[in-house]
Amino acid sequence: MPADPLLEAESAEPSADEAGPSAGPSDQAKDVGPASAEEEALLKEFFLTVREVDRDNEVNRILGAFKLNPFEQLGLHFDASEADIKKQYRKVSLLVHPDKCKHPRAEDAFQVLGNAQKELMEPEKMTELRYLLNVALEEVRKARKKATKHDAALRLASVLHEGGKEGVEAEYEKTDEFHEAWKLKARDIIARSKFRQIKMTKRLKEEEERIEEDEAETRKRLKASREHHQKWEQTRDTRVGTWRDFVTKKSKSKKGIATGGIKPPKLKEEDAEKTYIQRPVGEQHRPPQPKGPPPRGGKHTAQ
Repeated sequence: MPADPLLEAESAEPSADEAGPSAGPSDQAKDVGPASAEEEALLKEFFLTVREVDRDNEVNRILGAFKLNPFEQLGLHFDASEADIKKQYRKVSLLVHPDKCKHPRAEDAFQVLGNAQKELMEPEKMTELRYLLNVALEEVRKARKKATKHDAALRLASVLHEGGKEGVEAEYEKTDEFHEAWKLKARDIIARSKFRQIKMTKRLKEEEERIEEDEAETRKRLKASREHHQKWEQTRDTRVGTWRDFVTKKSKSKKGIATGGIKPPKLKEEDAEKTYIQRPVGEQHRPPQPKGPPPRGGKHTAQ
């Protein structure tokens, strides 16, 4: 007897024990919340039309999505609400669940979905991501404004639209063209932000390593200084004893030497036999003082 396709669709939904890696049974109930009867009916209808090739394609899409943007991994527009995130996670996780999908990397895709949903549920990470997405949104709007500055068709559409130019732009921002441009710009903004973050982290790490090296070098110098001081103190007695021995030995060797360390010359006495080496030793042998000039105007007396 052929199986009921509706029962097969219901059995495709995993139990609480088969929940994604991002949460346990209680966490999944809190994050995803109870589905309404209308949502359950839509899910059943959706799974009735799902083919195995669709599951494989979804696995490939998830694994090939931009890894830094969980919105892309879940297949959501960037302006999706929290309710949209929970609903999409429920739908896609059932589609690629490894127990139901035969793709060899279904488990990897299921893990990616769980991490993406978990990241979008964290307020701090969500705030940071929203900021980058808004920066990308403003860039896309500026580019759009510059490109359509002289667009006559846009001016005409603004006149005909009941909301004016703002209404035309609001309609444009609902199109796939706008969301594709937003997605590409967001990839660039997020990638640049991640690169700066990695670069800053690397720089901080290098600075920390440099500081650690400086501190290690300082500790090494202080240790060497302490060891030198200790060694100096330990050899103090030896140095003092050596110095005393040196002074004592020196004082003994200098006996008979006048103060200042200079010996006076020996006086040589007169020797009648060796007149060629005799030197004057007394006052009587000193040469007479030279006479001064005669007084001016004086008279010389005859001798």
